[in-house]
Amino acid sequence: MQPNHLAGDSKPRCPWPGDDPIYLAYHDEEWGVPERDDRALYEKLMLDGFQAGLSWITILRKREAFRAAFDQFDPQKIVRYDRAKVDALMQNSGIIRNRAKIESTITSARAWLKIQEGEGFSNYLWSYFEGQTIQNIYRDVTEIPAQTPLSMKIAKDLKRRGFRFCGPTVVYAFCQATGMVNDHLVTCWRHAECASR
Repeated sequence: MQPNHLAGDSKPRCPWPGDDPIYLAYHDEEWGVPERDDRALYEKLMLDGFQAGLSWITILRKREAFRAAFDQFDPQKIVRYDRAKVDALMQNSGIIRNRAKIESTITSARAWLKIQEGEGFSNYLWSYFEGQTIQNIYRDVTEIPAQTPLSMKIAKDLKRRGFRFCGPTVVYAFCQATGMVNDHLVTCWRHAECASR
């Protein structure tokens, strides 16, 4: 599949956002931009976990509701959630009401705090990439892998540390979203933009 063009502009894009305005804004402004904020990385990893088995656009449309429900993804607050809070979240129609995923967010907050107290979550993740984005040169979306040996390695260590819903495919999608790998097609205008950051 070749990059698409948004009606009214001539910029070539990756094909996956289609013509959905929310998806296009995400593609043009966020996806692939290197993220180094510890809490933002926690939020994105948790949302990728909620996305497992669903489409990412579903999560994007619910992102603000997720942020409100989960105290802006503040791990120090989430780690104190009790059964009553979990039950309340299960009644919140604005989010994905999956008990295992909600409970996993709490477990993962504990794991995040341990890493954060040590080297820091951003430093921990970016150390797998020696602090630099992997610049891929794909011309077609069919070339882009769903997972890599590196995403398998990261997923295994995250699980060892107490994170859940972070298998190799989820981790690779997370790495794409947070700019640890640049998987914009080389024909997409964002490839060069993200490579220059």
